[in-house]
Amino acid sequence: MTDITVVNAKFEDAGKLTTNVSLTAEDINVPAVHQVVKATLAGRRQGNACTKGRTDVSGGGIKPFKQKGTGRARQGSIRSSLMVGGGTVHGPKPRDYAQKVNKKMMKVAVQSIIADKLQAGKLTVVEKLESTGKTKEMFELLNGKGLLPALVVTEDKNSKALRAAKNLQWGKGMAAEGFSVYEAVKFENLVIEKSALENLLNKLV
Repeated sequence: MTDITVVNAKFEDAGKLTTNVSLTAEDINVPAVHQVVKATLAGRRQGNACTKGRTDVSGGGIKPFKQKGTGRARQGSIRSSLMVGGGTVHGPKPRDYAQKVNKKMMKVAVQSIIADKLQAGKLTVVEKLESTGKTKEMFELLNGKGLLPALVVTEDKNSKALRAAKNLQWGKGMAAEGFSVYEAVKFENLVIEKSALENLLNKLV
């Protein structure tokens, strides 16, 4: 059983959220978080680098010079990598850098990052984030409470609070369904709506 302090829209104490998910310091699994972050960054790589091998470059089909008598090393094709304008040896080709992360490791990583933020006092659970959709107001609210830089997580992906948080200079907004361990690691504070946190914790059970 873990008790998490909950605040209202004005960031005033509004009670506790009790969960069966353990969020102690012992539940922080750094290797799992590292693996998920690595996989996230690898998945963002485009993998478009491409070079031409000797079968791809134009030319060839004829011996560039005679076998003997020139004093040079023998060559059979101008497409050889030893010739100027020849193909590249072992050069990069388009590829997919994505790494597989199984569900169990992802759950451990999510639990670890929430536990880490809680233990460090960097987790702020809000009953419901209220906003007009203006980034300036969201910035003033979070900055006034000393919560920047921050990752703001809402339950509704179409909420005005999320729209305001997406444009923060020292922050980022995202919906709970797209929660990213990498983004949570990237930002010092985690500001999350109560319902969004409950959804994340329910997936860990």
